[in-house]
Amino acid sequence: MKYKLTKNKKTIGDVTLYQIEALKDFSHIKKGDLGGWIEKESNLSHHGDCWVGGDAKVFGDARVFGSAKVFGNARVYGDARVYGTAKVSVFAVVSGSARVFGFAKVFDQAKVSGDASVYDDAVVCGSALVFGNAKVYGDTEVSGGARVYGNARVFDNAEVFGSASVYGFARVFGFAKVFDNAKVYDNARVYDNARVSADVRVFGNARVFDNAKVYGDMIIK
Repeated sequence: MKYKLTKNKKTIGDVTLYQIEALKDFSHIKKGDLGGWIEKESNLSHHGDCWVGGDAKVFGDARVFGSAKVFGNARVYGDARVYGTAKVSVFAVVSGSARVFGFAKVFDQAKVSGDASVYDDAVVCGSALVFGNAKVYGDTEVSGGARVYGNARVFDNAEVFGSASVYGFARVFGFAKVFDNAKVYDNARVYDNARVSADVRVFGNARVFDNAKVYGDMIIK
């Protein structure tokens, strides 16, 4: 046993959460340190260096394990899983059946939900949303107010930011960037060093690649 539930309580709706206290030294945690809040011991593994700290909350059937850290004011709930060496922090929310793992980081006011997965070295931050069955992985970053959802994939070293949206079965990869109010959807692909910005719409079976720069009010299909 590496922690215990204390008598300190908080309620979220009809759920009672208990503050945790470390029972031994591990990682950067010292015996006696108070952590965050969980509903039950199945929310946080007694194995590995995983921890819930700060004012973070983990409840429902959610699980944190491996060397993952949930801290700040983050919330992990539903059937969500955070594992590997992933970090969820600040005011981020991971919910539904979402998975955050590997070296991934989800922070600020970002939300990962549904059956979405964020993994490898991916970063989701700002007020970005990743949901549905979307997958964000590799060294990619989804930030600002961007949205990645449906069955979309963003990977390699790609970036999606601003108020951009990637959805449907779209793929953004390589070193591509999609930003401003641009939308990439259906079966469209944006890759290599391509840039899609402003109010551009890329959809259908369109391909934007090489060093292409597409901006303005263009529609590509």
